[in-house]
Amino acid sequence: MQQERVLTCGDTTIGILPEINLVSHFQVGNWPVLYRAIGTGNVRRWGMPLMIPNFSRLKDGIFEDKGTSLPMHGFGRLLPWSVTAQTPRSITLQLNSNETTHAQYPYDFRFLTHIEVSENTLTYTLTMENHSSEVMPIAPGFHPYFAVGQAEKAQVITDGPEGFAIDQFQWDTNPPDRLYPFTNHELNVQIPKGGFLSIRELPVNSSYSLAHLQIWSEPVTAPDHEFICFEPVVAGENSLNLKQERLNIQPGSSHQLILQLHARPFE
Repeated sequence: MQQERVLTCGDTTIGILPEINLVSHFQVGNWPVLYRAIGTGNVRRWGMPLMIPNFSRLKDGIFEDKGTSLPMHGFGRLLPWSVTAQTPRSITLQLNSNETTHAQYPYDFRFLTHIEVSENTLTYTLTMENHSSEVMPIAPGFHPYFAVGQAEKAQVITDGPEGFAIDQFQWDTNPPDRLYPFTNHELNVQIPKGGFLSIRELPVNSSYSLAHLQIWSEPVTAPDHEFICFEPVVAGENSLNLKQERLNIQPGSSHQLILQLHARPFE
């Protein structure tokens, strides 16, 4: 794509659209791991966006701590990020609080995303800095669209999460949209015509932050539907309003989390 920044390592390629902090491409060999809505050009069904400061919806769209409105999946994918560093194998993006963010989320912050490629692997480090004089609640999540042909969805094999089974769903007409525990902080998936995929959270100071996994897809009647989303998130719907489920970053402190995707195509 015209504005895509490209990272490479061997036969592994990652694309990033910095303007909206979108991982727009992840390919290993001939396997396009992430879905790209080429037919419609719908960037909302593309790659792996970051949902920040909130994942999914808030009740009535209201952030109760401050009485402000926040859109579904936050504003992180709607505002321009800046590139602060880039090498052939990594890129760092930054979003600072400003007048636009203050109207919805009245905290002073800096968000940093560091995306790195290695053989067969994408590593995504998110750092959230609270520059405010009060606790900053936050509940981000990742929304990867993994490319899966419609005919292959019912043939996907996973080792979790607990309570999930591929054959529970009618993938053409009634695909999943459910939250599951991400207890092991790792999910292994076998995608027909693709390969073996591992989705894992790496610990930071022996701690994990992504406690849940949202699984979602679209019915065959949707314009873009040849994907399954396995979404590692802090918590589910309305979680920014739930003190026990969200992250609460102390003044002058930061919180970091690391997501890693590892893909090995079939031989």
